[in-house]
Amino acid sequence: MTKSKAQQKAQNKWIAKTYDRINLTVPKGKKDIIQSHAASRGQSVNGFINEAIDEKLSREAEDSSHQ
Repeated sequence: MTKSKAQQKAQNKWIAKTYDRINLTVPKGKKDIIQSHAASRGQSVNGFINEAIDEKLSREAEDSSHQ
């Protein structure tokens, strides 16, 4: 379904209000690896990266609470 310009503008405004953006730079070839891995798990690249970050933060919080 194609979005109208007004719909796209509204969506972009909502995204800008709701989310922070991070520009991620990876070595050549790693993007393809990440995309393939995410797709094999039925995830978007964004979803996969967010999940990986959440897991790392959770692990480190758990590790620091045990010290």
